[in-house]
Amino acid sequence: MTLRVAINGFGRIGRNVMRGWISRGADTGLEIVGMNSTSDPKTSAHLLTYDSILGKLDPSVKIETTDDTMIVNGKEIKFFADRNPLNCPWKDWGVDLVIESTGVFNTDEKASMHIEAGASKVILTAPGKGPGVGTFVVGVNDHEYRHEDWNILSNASCTTNCLAPIVKVLDQTFGLDWGLMTTIHSYTGDQRILDNSHRDLRRARAAA
Repeated sequence: MTLRVAINGFGRIGRNVMRGWISRGADTGLEIVGMNSTSDPKTSAHLLTYDSILGKLDPSVKIETTDDTMIVNGKEIKFFADRNPLNCPWKDWGVDLVIESTGVFNTDEKASMHIEAGASKVILTAPGKGPGVGTFVVGVNDHEYRHEDWNILSNASCTTNCLAPIVKVLDQTFGLDWGLMTTIHSYTGDQRILDNSHRDLRRARAAA
């Protein structure tokens, strides 16, 4: 069975999801059929093709665009632009799974709007909040996942995915009483490139 997938938010993570899908092709068991993004298809295709971090997309990948679609190797991906997930046409597009990668709708209440719009499951690409979000880290607690129990899932944060597997091994092997860690984070989309106001004073300083 092929899952019909839509991506909500085509920033850093949304584009990574798309690249992963393109590189693995039919082996994923997924078909990306739709996108909700404030960016138009032409700009989205450009950012996908020329990536400052990952480099240029494989030249064998053919991408075309129209006013409301991106066509990747002959497969049509419909575009929609609305900041309210309730208005997304997931039901009309037959979407099974939404990849929520805006970084905005990370509570169970907000993420459930995708389900109200017609999706069956939502995967958050950031830490989730609320009792309705199941958080699973591969290699740590993913064996506890039950398909029938969770409609909204989170793979936790990048820091958690770096730390938790190591902590699990240390705890199982030697035992842990307490710990202290420091994370050095890469740039984020809302970090200031010049000194400016920000609710997080660390991000108010220039990124470089």
